[in-house]
Amino acid sequence: MMTYLDFEKEIEQLDKNLDALKNPYESEGISSINQDKITDLQSTIDRKIIEIYSNLNSWQKTKVARHEKRPRSDYYIKNIFQNFQLISGDRYYAEDESVITGFAKLDNMSVLVIGQEKGYDTESRIKRNFGMMRPEGYRKCMRLMKTADKFNIPIISFIDTPGAYPGKGAEERGQAEAIASSIDCCLSLNVPTISIIIGEGGSGGAIALATSNKVLMLEHSIYSVISPEGCASILWKDVSKSNEAAEAMKITAQDLFKFNIIDEIIKEPTGGAHRDPIGCANSIKSSLLKYLEFYNNRNDINIRADRKEKFMKIGKDLPADISFGKFNKDEIIQMSKNKKIILISFLIITILGLLFYLS
Repeated sequence: MMTYLDFEKEIEQLDKNLDALKNPYESEGISSINQDKITDLQSTIDRKIIEIYSNLNSWQKTKVARHEKRPRSDYYIKNIFQNFQLISGDRYYAEDESVITGFAKLDNMSVLVIGQEKGYDTESRIKRNFGMMRPEGYRKCMRLMKTADKFNIPIISFIDTPGAYPGKGAEERGQAEAIASSIDCCLSLNVPTISIIIGEGGSGGAIALATSNKVLMLEHSIYSVISPEGCASILWKDVSKSNEAAEAMKITAQDLFKFNIIDEIIKEPTGGAHRDPIGCANSIKSSLLKYLEFYNNRNDINIRADRKEKFMKIGKDLPADISFGKFNKDEIIQMSKNKKIILISFLIITILGLLFYLS
């Protein structure tokens, strides 16, 4: 059953009308199948989908990136690679099922595949921790990346996470250290690494596995240091401003490609990857083969130095007058002043309390 987003109401109604034409005996007043009407209505639906999806704003793209029917890493692994061999555990603490890891064949080439996995229903989402990796997940990935490096095997990672898991246990087991070490590990590899952001690329939880030679994004995916809701909560203390935050943060594939932060936008099927998962999988496979062939034929490239240079250059090419959206300068200045007033008041109260206690 198709799940419709709030900006797809027209499409939803047209689909209902199409279902009525295809199942005439369940609809009052319709007693036969009219193939011409079905064809015309299907054409109308296709045009409407193209019209809507050609004009999505950043917040709408965020909703598409989080769509509950959007294909996950597990789907792409099954439909792009052959002979996938799952490998589990970090050899220190436990298995983290929010990330799928293993070796596979891409056509005739051996690759290491890493995929952050959110799950599809309540049971699988709980099992996968909604795609939020724990320290043991990052350490498992590092273990396998070092193995792949040893045997000269390229690494492919699918990124889809709202962020690293912020729970108490994860912090106690060194979440920040695990993320930092994973980034360092990615930068030190001597084999080609390719990352594809297939849904959400959330903060350090994503960059820990996306520090790659080539970073690709699906057309309707997002990549950011914080969620739009989180940004709105911090800047405006109002989550209803998430739409404005999404626009200002430049989180879409189109914005990030323009700023040279990513290397390619992989076009999705009309209406998003959830409407044609296998078509999207084929597009991803074509891009992967293209870049793997590129590195196979270029012995003159220092892969490790190339990767480091790529990330060191980020931000250097941005124009000086770039605008990052609808942030109200006066509003932010006032918020900063308010924070200073609160801090000063807190310090005064603390000092007075100490003086009272000592007296």
